[in-house]
Amino acid sequence: MVKVGIIGATGYTGAELVRLASRHPRVELVALTSQTFSGQEMARVYPSLYGFCSHTCKNFSPEEVLSQAEVVFLALPHGHAVPIAEEALRRGVRVIDLGADLRFRDVRVYEEWYGIKHPNPELAARAVYGLPEIHREEIASAQVVANPGCYPTSVILALAPLIKGGYGELESIVIDAKSGVSGAGRKTEIAYLFTECNENLHPYGVARHRHTPEIEQELSLIAGQEVRVSFTPHLVPITRGILSTIYVNLKVQVSEEELRQVYEEFYREAPFVKLLPPGLWPHTRWVYGSNFCHINFTLDRRTGRLILASAIDNLTKGASGQALQNLNLMFGWPEALGLDYPGLSP
Repeated sequence: MVKVGIIGATGYTGAELVRLASRHPRVELVALTSQTFSGQEMARVYPSLYGFCSHTCKNFSPEEVLSQAEVVFLALPHGHAVPIAEEALRRGVRVIDLGADLRFRDVRVYEEWYGIKHPNPELAARAVYGLPEIHREEIASAQVVANPGCYPTSVILALAPLIKGGYGELESIVIDAKSGVSGAGRKTEIAYLFTECNENLHPYGVARHRHTPEIEQELSLIAGQEVRVSFTPHLVPITRGILSTIYVNLKVQVSEEELRQVYEEFYREAPFVKLLPPGLWPHTRWVYGSNFCHINFTLDRRTGRLILASAIDNLTKGASGQALQNLNLMFGWPEALGLDYPGLSP
């Protein structure tokens, strides 16, 4: 059993971590922290956890949390993770950060898109980007892992085999992505009220969404050259789920059957990426509450363009499930341990 602390346990990603970790066969939750709900039982904040989690949330204290835990998950807004990560690492506690503070190899990009000074560029350079299907070996030996964003997870997994194989025109990538409201976090802003979201669909963060440089960073590493994408997210009136539809011009003659072989080989040892049969397009409902990513594509012969679609649950594969997948790799356990169950449907 590995002793685990969750810093920021009462946000949506933190609560999803508690839900999953409480059933993980090799995880012992030893500490949950929350500023908003300090002193309250986690199962009072999220009654679905009654009988599964008996912890009371506390304010973060290095002595209380880091003296007990072997690993801490940081489920905090950007700008808050670095001091806690620094102290954890000084004490020999491994770190999985679910925020954005350690995702960028070049902190100047972080500073440009997030509008704050990065306090520790060396720590950011040391962190491993925690997308297991791409960085499995580095994650296994990492002391600090930067868990990917939800949109980047859905997009990178859909494009990685195509980009790695050199089949797509890198300057042609257009991403149309849609997310459920839980992706905004547990907050009371007018834009996320039921009456604002219900029966409504709209783009946001057009040409400036903060996940854009994260997508570009990882696709550039895969391609071995700079990649720029057009990325437009949309808010849809569902609780969970991301569906990304991606358009890429092909630069080589290749059949759809050959591309399917490329994808199947690329993800042959990836337990959570499923290439669906031809004609069966991903639905967010099929991955709801699961750690799976469903992918499919078709070749539009009329335009010479490949059209791809991927679906994930933004709170699970897009955040907390992926964080536990990283934990499994870091401790040499089977990658799917505690996570190998299908989505909830209907």
